[in-house]
Amino acid sequence: MALLEILEYPDPRLRTVAVRIDKVDDALRTLALDMIETMYEAPGIGLAASQINVHRRLVVIDVSEQQDAPLILINPEYVVTGAPMEYQEGCLSVPGYYENVTRFDKIQVSALKNKARPWRLRPPTCWPSASNMRSIIWMASCLSITCPA
Repeated sequence: MALLEILEYPDPRLRTVAVRIDKVDDALRTLALDMIETMYEAPGIGLAASQINVHRRLVVIDVSEQQDAPLILINPEYVVTGAPMEYQEGCLSVPGYYENVTRFDKIQVSALKNKARPWRLRPPTCWPSASNMRSIIWMASCLSITCPA
């Protein structure tokens, strides 16, 4: 596995729209594993492919306490099902900067997960904790169009 360079704001490549992934192959799996290694090393809880200058709809997330339960999400989509809430968040592409943002307390996420199996996450029973929920919401929001930087 390899550590990848994380683009930092104000790099204009962070605004490039990510394209849908049509084929899951060994190259994509290798990229996802490299992204997981990079995310852990950063350290972070999520990394979008656009943040490493690969503008495809791929994200890796691990919100476990021990960072031992990574998710690889391919072509994630989400639907807002809850109310807006405000909290503080940061981004690996904007190191050291945190801001209060408004997100939603419940969303439904659909994606291809890990080995190209369909996956759906529905609130509220699937959320292990409020902080984990916010992390997943942020990553889904980031991937839908571009990195928010």
